[in-house]
Amino acid sequence: MPTISRRQFLYGSAMGIAAAAMQLEANPLGMPIGCQTYPLRESIGKDFEGTLRQIVAGGYRMIEMCSPRGYAKAGFGPLVKMKAAEIRRMIHGAGLGCESCHVQFRELKESLDDTVAYAQELGLKQMIVPTFGLRPDATMADWAQAADELNKLGEQTHKAGIQLGFHNHNHEFKEIDGVLIYDELMKKLDPKLVKMQFQVAVISLGYEAATYLTKYPGHFISLHLVDWSTAEKKTVPIGKGSIDWKKLFAAAKTGGIKNYFVEMDWDLMQASVPYLHKLKV
Repeated sequence: MPTISRRQFLYGSAMGIAAAAMQLEANPLGMPIGCQTYPLRESIGKDFEGTLRQIVAGGYRMIEMCSPRGYAKAGFGPLVKMKAAEIRRMIHGAGLGCESCHVQFRELKESLDDTVAYAQELGLKQMIVPTFGLRPDATMADWAQAADELNKLGEQTHKAGIQLGFHNHNHEFKEIDGVLIYDELMKKLDPKLVKMQFQVAVISLGYEAATYLTKYPGHFISLHLVDWSTAEKKTVPIGKGSIDWKKLFAAAKTGGIKNYFVEMDWDLMQASVPYLHKLKV
């Protein structure tokens, strides 16, 4: 067996590091491509480590978790019995990073200290509230009250070194008395305490992420990515739909985006990686 000199070893290692760096820089904003774990919730509950390996094989290097306790009935229940440190070890062991997690609004209000402690043990930098859970007929005053509550919770998470965020759905892109709920939330939420995670899927309603990323600079922390076919009226892989991704990622710099997560069915998530990897902004 041929021997390898120390110089050859160091050279090879340096080339490997350089190649890895080039691969990272080729991704939008120079960030590792991430995915939300919710679409894989069924397999996560049955085989967590196997699902993590599947995610890596699919080309992803970052994940966004869902709180096992808050999403126990949605498939994450088996992870409840595991300690956060163990979950963190398994994620890192698979070659993935995890800085963000979806946490239910109720969890934060009912057990803030425990939720923050769990997040710290998991190594999180961000906790994202996916919804306020308001009634369909909620008034603007109801939305404003929920935003005030979230600001107060954000004060506490900020002290613990964790950025709190809010994730929109279609609910926030409706008008009450001629005022868009999302715009009202942007007025009420303190951008230092609560950053926004923009769900790009609202393109199906005619709202572009780039519009809001530039309208509210510094208010955002992350993105949930999907693409949308206007002709077929359905979700498609990134790069196959109507979204101008170069425009979106250019606006993301203004918005303050720190990471992004693809969130679609697994086959669409896999098909999205090549486009994202080659996209230059």
